[in-house]
Amino acid sequence: MVHPTNKNYSALSIIISVFFFWGFVAASNGIFIPFCKSHFSLSQFQSQLVDFTFYGGYFIGSILLLALSQIIKVDILNKIGYKKGIIYGLLISVVGALAIIPSVNVGEFPLILGSFFIVALGFSLQQTCAQPFVIALGSPETGAHRLTLAGGVNSLGTTLGPLVVGIILFGSVSSDAPVSITSINSLYLILAGIFLAVAIFFSMVKLPEITKDEVFEPGAGSLKYPQLVLGMVAIFTYVGVEVTIQSNMGSLLKEEAFGGLNASDIAPFISLYWGSLMIGRWAGAIAAFNISKQLSFRVTINGKPAIAAFNISKQLRQVLIVIVPFLAFGLVLLVNSFGGKDISQLYKYAICVVALIVAYFMGNEKPAKTLMLFSFFGMAAMLIGLLTTGQVALYAFLSGGLACSIMWPAIFALSISGLGKYASQGSAFLIMMILGGAIIPPIQGKIADSIGIHMSYIITVFCFAYLAFFAYKAKAILKTQGIDEDQLESAVH
Repeated sequence: MVHPTNKNYSALSIIISVFFFWGFVAASNGIFIPFCKSHFSLSQFQSQLVDFTFYGGYFIGSILLLALSQIIKVDILNKIGYKKGIIYGLLISVVGALAIIPSVNVGEFPLILGSFFIVALGFSLQQTCAQPFVIALGSPETGAHRLTLAGGVNSLGTTLGPLVVGIILFGSVSSDAPVSITSINSLYLILAGIFLAVAIFFSMVKLPEITKDEVFEPGAGSLKYPQLVLGMVAIFTYVGVEVTIQSNMGSLLKEEAFGGLNASDIAPFISLYWGSLMIGRWAGAIAAFNISKQLSFRVTINGKPAIAAFNISKQLRQVLIVIVPFLAFGLVLLVNSFGGKDISQLYKYAICVVALIVAYFMGNEKPAKTLMLFSFFGMAAMLIGLLTTGQVALYAFLSGGLACSIMWPAIFALSISGLGKYASQGSAFLIMMILGGAIIPPIQGKIADSIGIHMSYIITVFCFAYLAFFAYKAKAILKTQGIDEDQLESAVH
């Protein structure tokens, strides 16, 4: 185990590279799903099975790892180490990416789903290893800071992914040409090559041999804590609503009331949605760092010289919380401009960024309060989107990304507080609930097939409503256990 005080920044930069690819591939599904729907003549429900298999792979992978550890009574990752776990995960993803190519060529949608499942199994193993690896590369006190950085890199991947994939598939994000099988083959051949290159790179570079030194806890003792059980449902709901908003957006944007866009015109909006998560996470990242600086200057008091000093940490953080989201928004606009699109239509989205900043200040960095405010923000945005059409509705639905941006750490903090020795086990159960990304999008797809894609977004209102309920209930439960929720760390991970 690496000593907590060691600082290995080169190792950290290597590890967080995989965070980028998780975001890049997951966000790119929003471009690939409309292709599958058109190419295979699928219903909206059937097209959402791409996300079902992708996020289901995360869940199944976690279950298999936990089940096997239970059977052999040994923590598998503790035995093989995090570095090898990441390499094995990358190789599994290589197999999945390569399998997509013949699956598309023979025109069998079930084979494509199976290939996505394999990619996700690899991602599941990578994520299970990489997150604790990042925490272990330094002191526990600054672990959240490193995860914040990794989360920012992940968000960059989600922002760039749709645009890069759009260029590969369509030749440019402004082309109206149909997607060719050759471009699909090129995309996943490139991804497979990148995964393989990163795996080889990981195997060659010298990284600390890090394993968990926790005692393996059989059974499921963490489930006796109500905050964890409710938190598992909250993670399920949060991931589900985050994914379903963008997964169904491709079909929404093809509606005349939302612009009647071609498939090649969708990428900038998918990018802006995932960029919204980056905007919020970068704002939350400011709170993760303790910025402390004193200014001093000479003064004269009652005719005598003296030194006056004051701490600007709070003021500086407040200024950065206002500035950084707009810097992130500017980055989103910049990367979209490279695709040759007119980005002037995105400028008005700055109003939504202002709403995010206001909600963040009102939350005052307290997990329950922040989660509740952002849940209400999400509910309001979804209702506006349901009751209107055109740009107003589109911006409202896109701002769902802002609402989701800092929910994960708040839910985690509230869910595992008070679990003691079961905290690690509880965290594993929470990660399994990424399953929500596999279940909720197909449910919305089924609703869309019945009442239309626009009205199907009613499901997102119920998701945000549950998250608001969890924020209220978790705070009450922790209070009965003698835990002050206001003292919990809510830094964005």
